[in-house]
Amino acid sequence: MLFNSLEYLIFLPIVFILYWFVFKKREWQNLLIVIASYYFYGCWSWKFLLLIAFTTFSSYLSGVLIEKYEGKRLYQKAACATNIIINIGILCVFKYYNFFAESLADMFAVAGIQLNWVTLDVILPVGISFYTFQALSYTIDIYQHKFKATKHIVSFFAYVSFFPLLVAGPIDRASNLIPQFEKARTFSYDKAVDGLRQILWGLFKKMVVADNCAAAVNAFFGNYEGFDGFNLFCGGVMFTVQIYCDFSGYSDIALGSARLFGFEAMRNFRYPFFARDIAEMWRRWHISLTTWFRDYIYIPLGGSRCSKWKIVRNTLIIYLVSGLWHGANWTFVAWGAFHAVLFIPIILSGKNRKYTNSVAEGRYLPTLKELGQMLGTFLLVMFGFIIFRAETITQAWNYIARIFTEFTFSSLEYGEKALQYAALMLVIEWVYRDREHGLQIKGNGLMKYRAARWLTYAALLYMIFTLSGTQATFIYFQF
Repeated sequence: MLFNSLEYLIFLPIVFILYWFVFKKREWQNLLIVIASYYFYGCWSWKFLLLIAFTTFSSYLSGVLIEKYEGKRLYQKAACATNIIINIGILCVFKYYNFFAESLADMFAVAGIQLNWVTLDVILPVGISFYTFQALSYTIDIYQHKFKATKHIVSFFAYVSFFPLLVAGPIDRASNLIPQFEKARTFSYDKAVDGLRQILWGLFKKMVVADNCAAAVNAFFGNYEGFDGFNLFCGGVMFTVQIYCDFSGYSDIALGSARLFGFEAMRNFRYPFFARDIAEMWRRWHISLTTWFRDYIYIPLGGSRCSKWKIVRNTLIIYLVSGLWHGANWTFVAWGAFHAVLFIPIILSGKNRKYTNSVAEGRYLPTLKELGQMLGTFLLVMFGFIIFRAETITQAWNYIARIFTEFTFSSLEYGEKALQYAALMLVIEWVYRDREHGLQIKGNGLMKYRAARWLTYAALLYMIFTLSGTQATFIYFQF
């Protein structure tokens, strides 16, 4: 069931009405969320419901055992490690077994040795990377005494399977969501309306901007040898916009949907196109995953509080793992390595926290220096995403090479309208860059007037219904 489908448009209000007007007690609301979430996930494949149930129960049991053996560190370590190994093992079998088996066979083939590896004919379960990491963070936090194990198994099942976040995040922490599941919720009209606004903004970014970019991007990457450098450059720009609007649009719909039920989930994007360097961009892009790797891999390895060579090592590990998390393809690993190369000089010079405020804070327009920094950062990110989008390293290399060797200013063959929609989106996000989403009402501004709000809603709905692209699925579903 897709967020941008008629099924979800029917599903969401039904669950909303049952949640607030029929199942009024917290325990029944949590049970309803579990049932609704399993139905939501089962719309893709019912057979994988056992997998998510097993991951959830395994993580819940590990938390119980870790607290039971308080003071017996060896037993606690065994309980934590067992759950991590089981769930990472499941993830690796479904997502990485064929990749590593085929890569190893290719390596030996170079030396003239033929390996007859058996590959698995399995379908990657939707959202497995997201809910596995969400469940694992709970176990690790309990082991590190950052969070107490919950005694309410229904609340924990609701936390792992909460349908707005289930398929593509954000990867929220137990310390944020579980306390919200374990306390009574009261309906807030203002919070619900703001949730609807965020859903509308997410649908606009996904269906109007991302999906229109997708058609042009598919054309450019599908036959890159037939286009000049200018068109391929524009294709790279459009894919960068597409993946941002596709994924941040999903996150907006997810966060808005969660807010309808009284939950405040973790923010996943903070206008990354307005970043002034790569370090700032990563603080604004896929925040839930970036902070997950920081807290559970980077810092335990020593983080930045160690020798310079270890900082380099830790940075390489975190970006290579981040690349591999995105998929079983060497292009993702290369994408991670590319960003590691960009980030290492910044962190070694101690400038990784140079920009923590909003760009042009208190001003309408950026300075020329800020504009140059944002454009430079965007270009680096764009070339990285060309590697990300390519099917092979060779294709990525040839695509980028043609941009530089075959560049002539020419007419754009695809995607002119998509770039116009993207420009409109960026203008709105720039104006409201101090807010959580493009339609949030905060303080003074045009949106405080009812007429302006309803004209905006009508215009966005009109564009969604008349200008939407044809690509329906979300890019991050494959991860």
